[in-house]
Amino acid sequence: MTVNIGSVHMRTNSPDRIFRMFETMLLIREFEDAAHRALQEGLVHGSVHQSIGQEAVAVGVCSNLRRDDLIYSNHRGHGHAIAKGANLIAMMKELFGRVGGTNGGKGGSMHIADFSVGMLGANGILADGLTMGVGAAQAVALKGEDKVVGVFVGDGTTNRGPFYEGLNWAKVFNLPVLIICEDNAYASSTLTKVVTAGGGPASRARAFDIPAVTVDGNDLCAIEAVATELIKKVRSGEGPQFLHAKTYRVKGHVSRDVLAYRAKGETEIHWQQEPIGRCEKWLIGQDVTSEAIAQAHASAKAAIAEAVELAKAAPFPDAMLAYEDVQDVGAPQCRK
Repeated sequence: MTVNIGSVHMRTNSPDRIFRMFETMLLIREFEDAAHRALQEGLVHGSVHQSIGQEAVAVGVCSNLRRDDLIYSNHRGHGHAIAKGANLIAMMKELFGRVGGTNGGKGGSMHIADFSVGMLGANGILADGLTMGVGAAQAVALKGEDKVVGVFVGDGTTNRGPFYEGLNWAKVFNLPVLIICEDNAYASSTLTKVVTAGGGPASRARAFDIPAVTVDGNDLCAIEAVATELIKKVRSGEGPQFLHAKTYRVKGHVSRDVLAYRAKGETEIHWQQEPIGRCEKWLIGQDVTSEAIAQAHASAKAAIAEAVELAKAAPFPDAMLAYEDVQDVGAPQCRK
């Protein structure tokens, strides 16, 4: 059975496939909770932007990408990296600034990159990640590769100039890019809708003649089915596609955010609609046992707990490594 949403045909999902994706969502949730605790304990420095409540978007999209496909992320990117297959232990070591981190302990929370699984990295500057992702898609096209580039942006991004530059370039050159707008309702501490004119993210993409589909980003089955079809379109040469996933950021902009700017009771309402709980109900309706679901939770907790302990035990990088991987022009300016 299929359900038509615009030009996209949603198919019936396999319970086994959805269960595997459910397990990945649990890993993301546990990782984000562990990152928050580690920050509170002083084990992680800087900031941590949690994607709790948005797990279905990352998993629904990345489950349809091949290992050699590419993604570009943003400041809220742990979930994207995990969904694309980045190593959990290396990611945790990166957050802790330790040897063995994905970026040698130099990038931290906002700059996870793992080229081995096609995770190109992240940019904390809103919308600039889109121009970089479109640049990667340009490279794919120039080399004649059969790859898709997925670029994750937020709803706040759609009010910035590079967003339009990226859309324009992607369409002009008919690039193999899927742009995923994770519309979590907030741009930092501001409701995006109160500072955004017009019909929203999808209408802005359509203004550049880029096909756009809006979907419930908290419904794993729905977003997975839509992503399947859009990625097929991109891979078949139909050019850029835009996926507008309506979700909600149940945590603050950063993990220390106490959400003082939200109306009383707002967050609690959305906790009832978050994707993991909804997926559990769907799985139970498909005769998946409560024991299997409980085991999935336990396995995710154990995997992340192991990553935390290994990150704690890893040494800090030698100070002289600060002089490596530094771009320079002409003669090196840093002397050992």
